[in-house]
Amino acid sequence: MIALLVGAAVSLAFTLFLTPSFAKLFRRLGWGQFIRDDGPQSHHAKRGTPTMGGIVFILGSGLGYLVGHLVARVPLTLVGLMVFFLVVGLGVVGFIDDFLKTRRQRSLGLTGWAKIAGQVVVASGFAAIALNFPDQDGLTPVGFAADSKHGVEVFISAVRDIPWLNFMTFGVVIGAILFALWSTIIIVSASNGVNVADGLDGLATGATIFALAAYIFIGFWQYNQNCYNNLRLDPHVQDLCYQVRDPLDLAVTAACITGALIGFLWWNTSPAQIFMGDTGSLALGGALGGLAILSHTELLLVIIGGLFLIVTGSVIVQRVYFKITHGKRIFLMSPLHHHFELKGWAEITVVVRFWLISAMFVAVGVGLFYLEWVSRAS
Repeated sequence: MIALLVGAAVSLAFTLFLTPSFAKLFRRLGWGQFIRDDGPQSHHAKRGTPTMGGIVFILGSGLGYLVGHLVARVPLTLVGLMVFFLVVGLGVVGFIDDFLKTRRQRSLGLTGWAKIAGQVVVASGFAAIALNFPDQDGLTPVGFAADSKHGVEVFISAVRDIPWLNFMTFGVVIGAILFALWSTIIIVSASNGVNVADGLDGLATGATIFALAAYIFIGFWQYNQNCYNNLRLDPHVQDLCYQVRDPLDLAVTAACITGALIGFLWWNTSPAQIFMGDTGSLALGGALGGLAILSHTELLLVIIGGLFLIVTGSVIVQRVYFKITHGKRIFLMSPLHHHFELKGWAEITVVVRFWLISAMFVAVGVGLFYLEWVSRAS
């Protein structure tokens, strides 16, 4: 608990007080946002606003995580470091994309396939680490499900025993390959989902805060109901416990990133004085994907990150419909938040309403997470 409180406080203080200094530095370096000509006209006033703000909260959350553990005198854990591996790795991919945009003074940096390739490399590294370090049982790789009951905490208990969600049932070799593919798909999808949602001042930042808050709760709950703690006290709680490695440190990790984002949001909300850029959005998506995999709640991420799914889906639907109908569109512009802007909604109105939608998805996700446990307890 001390590590969580101190880590979140340090992360928040870092971004709250130092973000303006970073914004001035980025402006001097010429790291200003380039605005698309075909976007909403109101966005052209944002041209030149410092970008790559993801650097600020990546540094802030990492510092908070380290200081929190030092103050609490507890060791760093593998799961926490794995999440930050994704945050930093995908942040580097995003930084390259942002840097190319500012250098070329155009809204296109890395090509789509080049960006995905970078994400796949980072996600594959994460999977390799997970497969080479055991869970607390000393046998099962940290990313694997230990059994089909608790491998993935899904949103309805009726499907919690689906065997294909437990990769160990296919053997070590095939299971390892399937896990690597599974985790890569989740991480790349989550990373791109947050990236697509990052189009309005504070939209992705606020929505991610809600999603990460869910994983603070999930980490705490899994810690209190952890098999490796409770089985020593009562062997009859096996059907109610979670076989998750160091869930409390997952909560600490989520809290540090959340604290850093809250401080960053102070400067990122409309009118934004700094943008997170792909540096931040790809990193945040990676954090959500990593937290979901390590807490074995991959399917629940579909609900918790429901807003990101809808926004990304609007882009896919728009492109498919455009090609099928040879030029017709469903939305005035995709992603979906730009559609509402062009319909006349004020930017702050779109952002707040999308935050509310995100919060409702998170509330449903956390509720279903708890309901799944209650269904096993009854």
